[in-house]
Amino acid sequence: MANSFRKPAMLDPMYYPIIALLIALIACVELSDAVTAVDVYRLVQYDISGVPFGSRLATLNHHAGSSFFGSGSSSDLSRTVLILPVRELNLTLITEYIEQKKLLGGLLLLLPPKFRLENTGSTFGADEDIDSLRNKLVELEWLLTHSNIPYPVYFAFEDDNIKAVLAEVKRNDASGQPATATTGGYKLVVAASDPKRIVSPNIANIQGWLPGLKVDGDSNQLPTIAIVASYDTFGAAPALSVGSDSNGSGVVALLEIARLFSALYSNPKTRGRYNLLFGLTSGGPYNYNGTQKWLRSFDQRLRESIDYAICLNSVGSLGNQLHLHVSKPPENAYIQQIFQGFSTVAEELGLQVGLKHKKINISNPRVAWEHEQFSRLRVTAATLSELSTAPELLESTGGLTDNRHVTSEASIIRSIKLVAESLARHIYSQEKKSISIFADDSSLAVNPSYIRSWLDLLSTTPRVAPFLSKNDPLIKALEKELADHTAEVNVQHETLDGTFTFYDSTSGKLHIYQVASVTFDLLLLLVLGSYLITLFSFLFITTRGLDDLISLFRGPSSRKVKNT
Repeated sequence: MANSFRKPAMLDPMYYPIIALLIALIACVELSDAVTAVDVYRLVQYDISGVPFGSRLATLNHHAGSSFFGSGSSSDLSRTVLILPVRELNLTLITEYIEQKKLLGGLLLLLPPKFRLENTGSTFGADEDIDSLRNKLVELEWLLTHSNIPYPVYFAFEDDNIKAVLAEVKRNDASGQPATATTGGYKLVVAASDPKRIVSPNIANIQGWLPGLKVDGDSNQLPTIAIVASYDTFGAAPALSVGSDSNGSGVVALLEIARLFSALYSNPKTRGRYNLLFGLTSGGPYNYNGTQKWLRSFDQRLRESIDYAICLNSVGSLGNQLHLHVSKPPENAYIQQIFQGFSTVAEELGLQVGLKHKKINISNPRVAWEHEQFSRLRVTAATLSELSTAPELLESTGGLTDNRHVTSEASIIRSIKLVAESLARHIYSQEKKSISIFADDSSLAVNPSYIRSWLDLLSTTPRVAPFLSKNDPLIKALEKELADHTAEVNVQHETLDGTFTFYDSTSGKLHIYQVASVTFDLLLLLVLGSYLITLFSFLFITTRGLDDLISLFRGPSSRKVKNT
């Protein structure tokens, strides 16, 4: 019986060296391609009433350059990604380039490593002009966030690898050989999908109560004092927008004030006859949209019970001067009472508090200060801030320069003492007495460790509201912390005003590849082809003979068929 099993066909051994060579070459190319990979953070992409701002693209795949001029003033940079350290940046040049809408393949801006979020404890060297660098970054950020840029813009932090790449790119540019497909060089690649619009961006307001002491038989509702701070941020790079001062300092101050009054209100003998309402609001950079929706959720009775509200905004920078911003006329009795109370305590602390009046226009949708949302509902309110003038829309909201290095724990502590002492003296009718309820050596002293821990957390946590989910760990942490010190804590989830539209894809991984020139590739292909043909011919001759090799290059023999 014939065996039906057929032996599988085997590859001729003479092809083994060729296959091995090809595999080795492919492996070498793959292993040597990538030079380094860098975390990058995309410039924010958003719309205001349909008008586009920020970077409109995310995918990057072009050669690297180091100058707006390339190898000449007429150079085409539409397929070039410029690597520009912020330290060396010419603001005039980049402003002209963006405003004139010149084409560019992409922009990679390098930030000093000290600006990394995890560097909360490091300081700048004495040789670094930190003020000049911060001012340059503030101007750059304003330019980028208020322009419509039709190419990808990314931020990254300087490190040894990217510095080495940049040094070589600069040498090539200086020699008149910028990177192209023909000359080779470095290629920068960020693989990203098209940015998608964030549908129904969430804003979350968190509130907690400290109920005041009500005398038996008294049917009147107790008055309420509200202490409020907006916790979210906005900046050129959402993934880097931590706002240590604006408004991390305000959030930390509110939490510590809640902790201090919780200790007072926990004992009926020291509980004041005021309700204290604590509010951590969202949507601050966007005309305090969250505050507006939070206030509108109040019933009329609660709204009318609010004696006044104190909003905390940017109270952590160096300096000894703060400003009390109000919408009601300075001669208003309630405003005078609040200001006098703050001024007295400020003098004891070695601070100066100035009164700043700015009338609001109800028909204008722009809301510069958080207290203005209270004022629009005829509730007395003020904002305590180190800022002397009202910021523009999306200004001073936690940008690239607003980090741990520029935020002072000592300043936050003094601001906390100012607010807490002023409130306590008003609550307990001690305005005209020089007493210190929250003395440093008492059980009600401000806790620096508590302040430091929360400031460190907020200084490493980006908080741009449209990118925070309803169950974001930060929102949960703030809710839990407020619940530890107050009662009836709840979170109100709302949707950001449709005037603002945001897009995803805020960060990614940049791969830098070193690529050879086309000339080199053709030469390598020629050498390898010649070698493979020679090797193949040699192996064929030694195994099958010269005649068989020659027959490979001949056509099939033709035979004439004769008809008989």
